[in-house]
Amino acid sequence: MATKDQVFSYIEPEENSGYLLWQVTMQWQLSMNRALGKMELTLTQFSLMAGLYWLSEKKGAVTQQQLADYANTDKMMTSKVLAVLEKKQIVERVKDPGDSRAKQLKITDKGVEILREAYRIVKQVDDVFFKNVVKDKIVFDDLLVRLIK
Repeated sequence: MATKDQVFSYIEPEENSGYLLWQVTMQWQLSMNRALGKMELTLTQFSLMAGLYWLSEKKGAVTQQQLADYANTDKMMTSKVLAVLEKKQIVERVKDPGDSRAKQLKITDKGVEILREAYRIVKQVDDVFFKNVVKDKIVFDDLLVRLIK
């Protein structure tokens, strides 16, 4: 029970779901960035590449805005990451014929190969990181989806 002098309504930070989620997220991101760093990729770069791949499979032409919306990322940050991926020849950005302000995105053949290799790394990290929830993975993933929505 919190006293009037306490700032928080709990005694230990581990009693707070948000704090626990933040800790798990930070550990997972650190693990991913360390592993993907061997390929000179970041988790954000991988995530946008994967998002572009999935959207392209569904829609064909994809704009930066559609990718940012799909990945729940800031439009400006998405643009900056795409510029890096473009320099690495992983992604191509071309003017949208229907909207001169928009850019269409395409993952290159080189990008698909890098994505394939990066996914193997991501899967290995996930398998190790989530090993303690494997038997309850469907329930765990359902809870994560519910939090996103």
